Amino acid sequence: MTNTTSPAPGPQARTLETPPAPAAPAEPGGDPLPRAEAVPGLPGSLTARAGTLTGAVRRRCAELAEIESPSGDAERLNRLAEELEAGYRAVGAAVRREPGKAGDHLLLEWAGQDESLPYLLFVGHHDTVWPAGTLADWPVAEHDGVLTGPGVLDMKAGLALLEGAFGLLGDLGLRPHRSVRVVITADEEIGSPDGRRVVERQLRGAAAVLGLEPPHEDGSLKTARRGSTRVRLMVTGHEAHAGSHPEDGTSAVDELVDQLVEIRNELGHQPGTELNTGRIRGGTRANVVAGSAEAELGLRFSTPEAQASTLDTLAHLTALRPGALVTTEVLSSRPAWPERHEDNLLLQHVRALAAALGQQLDGSPAGGAGDTNLAGARGLPTLDGLGAVGAGAHARDERISTAQLAPRLALLAGLLAAPLPASLGQLGRR
Repeated sequence: MTNTTSPAPGPQARTLETPPAPAAPAEPGGDPLPRAEAVPGLPGSLTARAGTLTGAVRRRCAELAEIESPSGDAERLNRLAEELEAGYRAVGAAVRREPGKAGDHLLLEWAGQDESLPYLLFVGHHDTVWPAGTLADWPVAEHDGVLTGPGVLDMKAGLALLEGAFGLLGDLGLRPHRSVRVVITADEEIGSPDGRRVVERQLRGAAAVLGLEPPHEDGSLKTARRGSTRVRLMVTGHEAHAGSHPEDGTSAVDELVDQLVEIRNELGHQPGTELNTGRIRGGTRANVVAGSAEAELGLRFSTPEAQASTLDTLAHLTALRPGALVTTEVLSSRPAWPERHEDNLLLQHVRALAAALGQQLDGSPAGGAGDTNLAGARGLPTLDGLGAVGAGAHARDERISTAQLAPRLALLAGLLAAPLPASLGQLGRR
């Protein structure tokens, strides 16, 4: 393991001056949003130190990506959890492992300067969509400012950046303004069927929730996410000899194909719903009428209403041919996190902090779902996309921009060190 910290800079780094940030927007009631200037010299110190730590964070991204961790592979996931535990302990975390059905989840905690304040919660994951052995023909590599490899963007780099942000604060002799908790789930890429309970236990008492998923490709944050559900569609038929007595059988494969056509037609008339048939299997041999078949469906929803309507439709499917039985099972589900149409105080705070650091940053809704859905759907102040800037998640060109590591590292450290707006900080007391 490579430690992302290095010897602390001299006193000069703590007193670097930066130009005044733009005037911060006001909260309802007139209180100005706190800015990075609340900690004297903080913007310059963060930016300068982030630049010197970029190489270590880049190497840490590569190290984590070189430990394969496909969803469901508990042995590999726990090997990576051990590496993450060691890295986060080295930058001051108290670490607890939460056993999961397919790998341990991690719970991290840091004390803050003011322990009476509600805590800041980060959520991330250490599983990837890539099967074991992918590194054999797609090794982690860096070329012309791009680091590529399976899982490097989604989301090994986000985990490395947060570790580096705590190391950066330690180098400057600083502590987080309030206590910080981090949940790293082992099954996010399959909908967090077990990790959901771990995340939800930490939501009550959180002042704000920040996700370490990659941002939009232009670096902007994610202010809302669609809901998602995985459904298994199962068909039972009756086996028979396909040549001698096909009339004695009921093909589960034929029934499944027809059901999928019907489902696609039906959902096409339900606004706010998208369907992806991700996997199909069934039957045994070409000369046997198939006795069983199944498909795994991936569903996305723009609104809670679309989600409820679609799941109700799937729960009441009936067979299209005599002798077939059709059932469905929800494998995992996340609620839709709708866009906040009123003032998004958390986004305003992050935008003002970014401006103080010399960065331009905004946010917009995202098409994918993640563990931040669980917080955003409850109305908690939530933002996602604080991981590394890059592109190609879940694709063979998955990559991050190494030039964008230092700005994101400084921003994360600033979010840890700077006070939250007063009204946000009070929400965790409810």
